Amino acid sequence: MCVNMQPAFVLCILRLVAHAIKTLGLDKGSAIAIDMPMNVNSVVIYLAIVLAGYVVVSIADSFAPREISTRLKISEAKAIFTQDLIIRGDKSIPLYSRIVEAQSPMAVVIPARGSSFSMKLRDGDLSWPDFLGRVKHFKECEFAAVEQPVEAFTNILFSSGTTGEPKAIPWTSATPLKAAADAWCHLDIHKGDVVAWPTNLGWMMGPWLVYASLLNGASMALYNGSPLSSGFAKFVQDAKVTMLGVIPSIVRAWKSTNCMAGYDWSAIRCFGSTGEASNIDEYLWLMGKACYKPIIEYCGGTEIGGGFITGSFLQAQSLAAFSTPAMGCSLFILGSDGYPIPENVPGIGELALGPLMFGASNKLLNADHHYVYFKGMPLWKGRVLRRHGDVFERTSRGYYHAHGRADDTMNLGGIKVSSVEIERICNAADNSVLETAAIGVPPSGGGPEQLVIAVVFKDSENTTADLNQLRISFNSAVQKKLNPLFRVSQVVPLSSLPRTASNKVMRRVLRQQLTQGDRNPKL
Repeated sequence: MCVNMQPAFVLCILRLVAHAIKTLGLDKGSAIAIDMPMNVNSVVIYLAIVLAGYVVVSIADSFAPREISTRLKISEAKAIFTQDLIIRGDKSIPLYSRIVEAQSPMAVVIPARGSSFSMKLRDGDLSWPDFLGRVKHFKECEFAAVEQPVEAFTNILFSSGTTGEPKAIPWTSATPLKAAADAWCHLDIHKGDVVAWPTNLGWMMGPWLVYASLLNGASMALYNGSPLSSGFAKFVQDAKVTMLGVIPSIVRAWKSTNCMAGYDWSAIRCFGSTGEASNIDEYLWLMGKACYKPIIEYCGGTEIGGGFITGSFLQAQSLAAFSTPAMGCSLFILGSDGYPIPENVPGIGELALGPLMFGASNKLLNADHHYVYFKGMPLWKGRVLRRHGDVFERTSRGYYHAHGRADDTMNLGGIKVSSVEIERICNAADNSVLETAAIGVPPSGGGPEQLVIAVVFKDSENTTADLNQLRISFNSAVQKKLNPLFRVSQVVPLSSLPRTASNKVMRRVLRQQLTQGDRNPKL
């Protein structure tokens, strides 16, 4: 569906939901969770919570009860909005039952089919019709937005939590303006645009999409289903999407299955890409689906509320590369001594950010913000730089390339190398390969790290692949294109790579299993 929230519609629907939220009797500034797919209802609920002066707690609809419970406890949420079921085609995925198992606070539950529920609601929980029925007499009544100071929280989001308890990151009243400014300045989102970006309110690109589109006068195109299907391709065509957001693994899957074939994407003016390092060949293929419209790379983080490095229509762009710091941000590549290399000098290293960024977080609810982002960082012109943790390269032409997380590097023969660099080469080394993960694994008896490549084949039923021949092919490609001293010690086939709910490859999980001696991890 395409959501174009013009002012009259916003006032009509939001005031009703905001009035109903007020009847819950929660203290001012209370946290209210949303665990739903990103659809019209969840977007309206999100905006109504903020309008009424409360704080949204974003929870991805893919989470298991334990993960839901963790986030509810950290945020101290007083209520939660959810759906009974998630209906996608012929599939019905339980959602309310997970909320119950997570021992959530009072829930407002939207029925998936008509007015019936798949299970009886708990005492104290409300159905969506009953919730709105409390204020049906308010339909023509205005709702005065609750004024908030700029530092007031509007949203609590979470890191993926793959290495422990997820960081609880609050967005303030300024963060939506950061998201909208990035969209306007770098992706040229404006009135009349139709913006689609497969995402969820549980991850930063969900709230980002709400503000990036609506504050710039654009419409949101929200698809109920998997973006990996031909149904999504048809939706993009029929909704006349003008700005389509992607992540590289989605593009890889599209290219592998060719499910986009036959659909007209000529309305697209540009693509946006975030989440992972991109691949030149895959992105050239994607551009070809929309008359070779540009792809604007966009890299940021939940704690920033948008991007710190991106592209621009005012500059010549290079495939799979960034051309500029995001508006209002400054970037520093740290050299081997831990200090920034000279500005405009080519180099590669861990990225640091200037400490002053409009809309960025300055507090964590369950961790020491200074320790996480500033402790141990170098001074630059009297200011402590902010840690980000990605490895970036600045080229001689002034473009930037992402090389993954700093902790996704390995030491091969005394040479520090990014997993992403090796994976790009291995992905292109054999036509049977869909994707790879490069892992540095120390031998059981100690010694230098050995390079192990986990591989996912395009044909998931492929059981006859010659892994030794594939290892030889990987070796040849890596040694020729990267370093003649690097050697792949083993190839491990997997049905899929382990990923976070925000689709980032969990190389640490693979490394841990392979280090423990399991060279055939069941993932």
